[in-house]
Amino acid sequence: MSRLLKYLGMLVVAVLGLALAGGAGLWAWTNGELAEKGPVPTHEFKAPAPDSAVLARGEHLTKAIAKCADCHGADYGGFAIINDPAIGLVYAPNLTSGRGGVLAAMSDADIERAVRHGIAADGRRLVVMPSNEYQLLSDEDLGLIITYLRSLPAVDRDPTPMRIGPLARVLYATGKLPLFPADAVTHGSEVVASVTADSTVAYGKYLADGGCSGCHGAGYSGGRIPGTPPDWPPAANLTPTGMQEKNYDYAGFVKALTDGVRPDGTQIHPVMPVNATKLMTPVEMRAIWKYLETVAPKETGGR
Repeated sequence: MSRLLKYLGMLVVAVLGLALAGGAGLWAWTNGELAEKGPVPTHEFKAPAPDSAVLARGEHLTKAIAKCADCHGADYGGFAIINDPAIGLVYAPNLTSGRGGVLAAMSDADIERAVRHGIAADGRRLVVMPSNEYQLLSDEDLGLIITYLRSLPAVDRDPTPMRIGPLARVLYATGKLPLFPADAVTHGSEVVASVTADSTVAYGKYLADGGCSGCHGAGYSGGRIPGTPPDWPPAANLTPTGMQEKNYDYAGFVKALTDGVRPDGTQIHPVMPVNATKLMTPVEMRAIWKYLETVAPKETGGR
């Protein structure tokens, strides 16, 4: 009996040793991933000078289309996107000119690189910056957004150091948590100087790819949103399959975007950024609806 207990004790020690060694290896590898640098993309880029029309259009794009406040806070002074002991602390930076703000030290080209490529000036990949959604923003629209952000009232708020927790590291290592959306950036020559804001399928695709695909998936079939907390609901299926199942017509679609209510009268979970989508113009809503009518029908969760 004593010999068996001895062997069991040795087995427990060995398993614990392997677990500690594996944990240390995972920690070192993910630290290397966080610090990894690559070539810094270059793109001739200059935001327009501010005037009333530029600022008004830039404000609309920032709030209704890019939805920057969802991560950076209602005052754009920085916000904890994730604050969980197991996942970690990820803080979206202060975008104002106040204490702790980051834009004053960045050129327009630096901001363009961060937004569309998810790459810092030193070549590091930015954590959870949704560049995979913003990569095809036109030069004109991104310039308007940058000019508006530079006009924001100053907010004094010091940054909070980022901390990536053990569960986030495991999920990243197993491909379940996309820490670096920059890895999904594929654009090259597709970036255009400007787009025409009209109620066409083409403009709807431009808006949806930049503002809806991050949660609803590239194919718009919804399902579990990668990397989100367990209490978050799955994203809705926006393909014809999902829309027909929920009895959406255009009027119902508009009501969902403006009031956060489904055709059956139930409330959409507040994860859906109705505070932003309700600001979209009728032209933008119509264009997105037209585009969604053209996407391939899919069962929910096919992404």
